Amino acid sequence: MTSPLKPRSDLPRMDAGSVLIFDLDNTLYPAACNLFAQVSTLIGHYVRDTLSLEPDEAYRVQKDYFHRYGTTLRGLMTEHEIDPADYLSKVHDIDVSVVAPAPDLAAALDDLPGRKLIFTNASRGHAERVMERLGIADRFETIFDIVDADYIPKPEQQPYDLLLARDGIDPGKAVYFEDMAKNLLPAKEMGMTTVWVHTDLEWAQAGRDDPRIDHQTDDIVGFLRTLANGS
Repeated sequence: MTSPLKPRSDLPRMDAGSVLIFDLDNTLYPAACNLFAQVSTLIGHYVRDTLSLEPDEAYRVQKDYFHRYGTTLRGLMTEHEIDPADYLSKVHDIDVSVVAPAPDLAAALDDLPGRKLIFTNASRGHAERVMERLGIADRFETIFDIVDADYIPKPEQQPYDLLLARDGIDPGKAVYFEDMAKNLLPAKEMGMTTVWVHTDLEWAQAGRDDPRIDHQTDDIVGFLRTLANGS
């Protein structure tokens, strides 16, 4: 069931100057694909092998770094000076065939004017593989990944500042779609319209009731169609 939306008069009007910014994982494909489970397993293997730990201790370190630093990668870089390129290539070496092609999503993107960008805490290579699988790679102008963010993850402020500066984005013309509710809050503070793409994943819920979230939906294609119909 699609989550209720505010009246259409509250939705931004789309035009050639609009900028649609999308998180990737669990935002542009269903969370039920569970790609992160594959990534998490590979992160555990990387921590185990790099730090020569037993599996249980590697899992503890993985989660400790995630909670203290925002990503396990940042913790490993800070405490062990690991090579981030090596880490990203290994932990994103996953099977994306569980993601189904999304022609309805591609058509909905086609119907909307303005620029379209990906803003992800993952790597560019991972984003490109998933976008190719979805059939939407050519709908996007660019990708802003964790490398572009100097390995600082959302919801830290730095990635948002770097994205807007690099791509010349007026936040007042931007709409940001994201499955992790807390990642929307800095965007709203900067003036963006925010859309929470609802999932039932526990770790995506933090911040869900914050008034800085303008809209929510569990049907991103339907929401994009509503935007297009109002433009």
